[in-house]
Amino acid sequence: MIGLLKGTVEHVTTNPILVVVGGVGYNVYVPDSLRGKLTKQEILFIHTHVTDDAITLFGFAKEEDLMLFELLLTVSGIGPKTALAIIDRGSQYVRGAINKNDVDFFTMIPRLGKKNAQKIIIELRNKLGAITELDLAAGDGETKPIRQALESMGFGREEIMEALKNVGGTTVEEKIREALKYLGKP
Repeated sequence: MIGLLKGTVEHVTTNPILVVVGGVGYNVYVPDSLRGKLTKQEILFIHTHVTDDAITLFGFAKEEDLMLFELLLTVSGIGPKTALAIIDRGSQYVRGAINKNDVDFFTMIPRLGKKNAQKIIIELRNKLGAITELDLAAGDGETKPIRQALESMGFGREEIMEALKNVGGTTVEEKIREALKYLGKP
């Protein structure tokens, strides 16, 4: 199975994109939100999806996106194209919607009804820990300032990780406020 591709990105205007590695071109489906951000040289984490009639590659810029994609595929009724559409909404927002039981977040995605949205929330709620920890440990641009602010206030790593799993908000300030509410400090 192919787990990672490092090569030259060609033809990014359509999905799948073409990634050339060692003179061989691979068609790789990526989230639409990633297509516009790709550079000429790229490293993609790959999920190889095998069916009776095709081998399809799905690529992600971050390992936690790949892990969430693969978790979504464990939910019956969720195929790779639907999982890709879910990931396209932003993995941090997907995790937040699961933690907050936000069925409406998922039903806004094409090909995803209320029943499957509920299934995603129920089946994945307890499985998200490893992805969130990987995301937080990496200190991505989105969580790093929040973690630093909470650490400067004396909160421990475990408390911060738990709070970040349960916050919404769109700005760093809103997320810090929600994390403080969650941690019991107004």
